[in-house]
Amino acid sequence: MKRRSFLRSIPSLAGASFALNNLPVRVMAEQSHFLRLAEQSDNDRVMVIIQLHGGNDGLNTIIPVDQYDQYYSRRANIAIPAKNSVRKYIPVDSTLSMADQIGFHPDMIGAKDLYDRGRMSIVQGVSYPNNNGSHFRGRDIWQMGGGFDDYYSSGWVGRYLQQEYAPQVYPNDFPNSSMKDPLAIEIGGDVSLVFHQSGNIPTSISLPGSPEGFANLVASLEGFEDELVDPRGKPPAYLDNSPYGKELNWILDLEDKSEDYAGRLLEVFNNSTDPKVTYPEIYPFNAPSGSLTNRLTPQLQLVTRLIEGGAKTKVYLLRIGGFDTHADQVESYDPTMGGHAALMYHLSSAMNAFQADLRSKGLEDRVLSVTTSEFGRRIDSNGSYGTDHGTGGPMFIFGKGVKPGVIGTNPDLSDRSKGNVSMQHDYRQVYASLLKDWMLVDENIIANDILFGNFIDGPKEDGSGNYEALNLAQQQITGTQNFISKRFNLGNAFPNPAKDFTNISFTVNTTDAVKLNLIDQKGMLIKSILNENKGPGTYELRLDLNGIKPGMYHYQIESGILKTSKKLIIKG
Repeated sequence: MKRRSFLRSIPSLAGASFALNNLPVRVMAEQSHFLRLAEQSDNDRVMVIIQLHGGNDGLNTIIPVDQYDQYYSRRANIAIPAKNSVRKYIPVDSTLSMADQIGFHPDMIGAKDLYDRGRMSIVQGVSYPNNNGSHFRGRDIWQMGGGFDDYYSSGWVGRYLQQEYAPQVYPNDFPNSSMKDPLAIEIGGDVSLVFHQSGNIPTSISLPGSPEGFANLVASLEGFEDELVDPRGKPPAYLDNSPYGKELNWILDLEDKSEDYAGRLLEVFNNSTDPKVTYPEIYPFNAPSGSLTNRLTPQLQLVTRLIEGGAKTKVYLLRIGGFDTHADQVESYDPTMGGHAALMYHLSSAMNAFQADLRSKGLEDRVLSVTTSEFGRRIDSNGSYGTDHGTGGPMFIFGKGVKPGVIGTNPDLSDRSKGNVSMQHDYRQVYASLLKDWMLVDENIIANDILFGNFIDGPKEDGSGNYEALNLAQQQITGTQNFISKRFNLGNAFPNPAKDFTNISFTVNTTDAVKLNLIDQKGMLIKSILNENKGPGTYELRLDLNGIKPGMYHYQIESGILKTSKKLIIKG
């Protein structure tokens, strides 16, 4: 292939961007410190960033239960029902104070399951000071990790790696035997700021096809043939250090790097196995045709396969679009259905499958996922069954390594002069927590070299006090049994031993069927104590023991994720 033909086939380039398993994938190149991470990092933790492209409506995602009347009055044409409907919001956590009570959109069943299992954290009211509601500027701010009046040419993750790892030269030293993988991967055709570093060339290539097709296509690029000049079109050596020479050398080196990464990622992909769980593919209810397919599913499947196959990639960026819901956010005849409902289903169901897939392959301890969106939507709906650009909104963190629960409280909807969800947390507080608690970065490096401010416990920019440490992840993963047992448990029978009766209590945190049985030592059913649906809460009932022979028994409960039993001694 002639060099000029090669250049025409590669419109932009900053790290190889190609298609793997039919998904566009971008890897970092040139001086990206992601490419040092596998060799030098002392942990194998992975971060997955999921961009909710367009500005997610947080109020129809997280419904403020304690202010439902105000919520409904300000967006009656799109409000999620609270009762008297087959599809109504899902109560999330009965243990929260009333002011903090929230409900999930009815299509977020997967997210509710993750929350109950201690695999999800919710941060309320995330934004940045002076949020202007711009898509492009908003995404730049979130990706660069700065304030509204900052214009960095680098991204927060790129700066983290630049400070954390000793400098090495890419592409000369990479790949090598201990670091074969591209360690920053974007899935999708866009080029984002989040991985950039000052001085890096913000360009990429896109080579579509399957893993096999990609490898074959890259192989066909080898060996440029320009007549009457150097076979590779290379300028004289004395131009090597000129801007022209450096850029052309970088472009020519792409061929070699693309071939290296093509072969490596194809090898990694082929070393992995198909998903062991069923991922969602289609939204099962009514929505615009373009919203029906779950576009997050194949991205998450690819991430799982690359991790399982042996890739040391540290950070993945995924995207799911459609969140700019100015009109037709819901169906006019049913506010629980429509484009936004489909997105809620896609996100929550795909993340639930992703966590199950990671767990089935023994990878769950290594991966933490976080959602970002450039802004939330306004409190009041518009006349087009939609919502306009706003400011604050929720962020979600998923994984076994999260510290589960809800951070913050519901926004104040009582003041109608306020059209936006107020900021409770600066988005850089979330980044700082993930860097410190998940990526295990020193606090001083975070404050001085990455986020340019102490967003863990330092003074707020407006002088109103100090930022709070969010503690969103576990530095040492110890499990979430305490979180789960507080919300799902079977109490001790009293009295025990018992003769004529005993009292049994239990707590559940989701509406589900509850089966409570008395069984003997052989597992035979002696008495059905309870078999009915129960909502979130703590229940106590009296068990009549008359007619049951003395001996050792067990009372056993099954309700969703709660499956346990305890001993009961019946006296003669």
